Amino acid sequence: MPSAPSAKAPVLLVCGDDDFGVKERAREVFGQWSEEIGGLDHEMIDATVGNSGEALAALSKLRAALQTLPFFGSGKVIWLRSCNFMGEERAAEARAVTENLSDLAQELKAFSWQNVRLLVSAGKVDKRKTFYKTLEKIGSVEMFAGWSADDRDWAGQAENLALRILGQLRKEISGEALARLVAYTGPHPRALRSEIEKLFLYVGARARIDTADVEAIVTRHKQARAFALGDALGERNLPRVLRCLDEELWEMRRDTQHNEIGLLYGLISKVRSLIQVTELLAQKWLRPESDFGRFKGQLARIPAEALPEDKKFNPLAINPYVLFRALGQAPNYTQAELIIAMGLLLECNRQLISRSLDPALVLQQALVRILGRPEGQVLPAAA
Repeated sequence: MPSAPSAKAPVLLVCGDDDFGVKERAREVFGQWSEEIGGLDHEMIDATVGNSGEALAALSKLRAALQTLPFFGSGKVIWLRSCNFMGEERAAEARAVTENLSDLAQELKAFSWQNVRLLVSAGKVDKRKTFYKTLEKIGSVEMFAGWSADDRDWAGQAENLALRILGQLRKEISGEALARLVAYTGPHPRALRSEIEKLFLYVGARARIDTADVEAIVTRHKQARAFALGDALGERNLPRVLRCLDEELWEMRRDTQHNEIGLLYGLISKVRSLIQVTELLAQKWLRPESDFGRFKGQLARIPAEALPEDKKFNPLAINPYVLFRALGQAPNYTQAELIIAMGLLLECNRQLISRSLDPALVLQQALVRILGRPEGQVLPAAA
C-alpha cells in the first residue's frame, strides 16, 4: 500500500472501482494528515449525492471549508468523501455541476495551500474532465482498480491483501487455507476482509489458521457455490453433485442474474481444467502433489511460451487453487471420458439455448451421464 503523500502535495485524489480499497486508503491518509497538522478544525464533507442539487450543495460546503481559516492548531485537512459525481453519473452530467466543477478547478489552481490539505475520495472518475486534470496537476492521484474474475492475477492480489490483513492481526495461515479462503470469497475485497475478521474471532488465541477453520466458518459466495458444484464433479461424487445442483437451482429463484447457462459454463470450465491438468501430467510439466505451496512451485516452472495465449486454453490463467484441486481429481477420469464429458456439456448448452426442455432436467441428465457411466463406456448424447 502506498505511503501517505507528503505536505509538498497538499491535494490527493483517491479513486477507483475498488470501493473497499479507496475507503481504506482515504481513511488512512486523513488520519495521518490530521496527526501531522494537528488541531481540531479538520472537516469531512459527504459527497455521495442523489441529484445535481445535492452535488452543488456539497461543492458549496467544500468552498466554505477552503475559505474558513483554522481557529485551532496550525492547519486544516478537508476530506470530500465518497464523491459520486466525478464520472458519468446523472448528477455529474448536469450542466450546472459541470460548470461548477470547472470553476472550482480554477479556484484550486490559484488557492494558497499553506497549512491546508484537500483529500478527495471517489469511485469511477472521468479523466477527461477539467476537475480531474486539475487535481492531478496540483496534487497527486492514487487509483484502486477493482478485481475481476477475468483478471489473471486477481487471486494473487487477494492473497497478498489477506496476508497483509492477517499480519496486522498477528495471525498465520497455511497455504491451502489461504487458497480456499480466496476461492470461497472470490474477487471481492470487502467480502475477503469480512471473512478474515470472522476467522480471527473463530480461532481466538490460536496463532495459525488452517483449512478446517476456513471450511467451518467462511461463507461461500456465488462464485464459491459454483466452485462447489465443479469440485463435486471433479470428485466424481454423483450424490454431492446433485445436491449442489439442487442448491444452485434453488438460489436462482431469488437471484434473477443467476441462471442455468452460468452453471453450465462453470461445469465446462471445470472439465476443461481437468483436461488441461491431464495433458500437463502427460507432458511431465506437473506431477502429483498434495502440498499447495510445492504445487505453485511446479506451475512457476512451466514454460509460458509453450502454452496457448488464449486464456480459455491456458492453464496458467486459472486460479492456482482451482488447478490444484483438478490435479488431485484428474485420476477420477480417463482423457477419453473427459472429452466425452465436454461433448455432453456442449449438447446440454444447445438444449438450454433452445429451451425445448426443462433446464434443471437437462443439467441433471448431463451430469448423471458424465459421472454415472462405467469407465470407458461411451454413451450417446442425450436426445
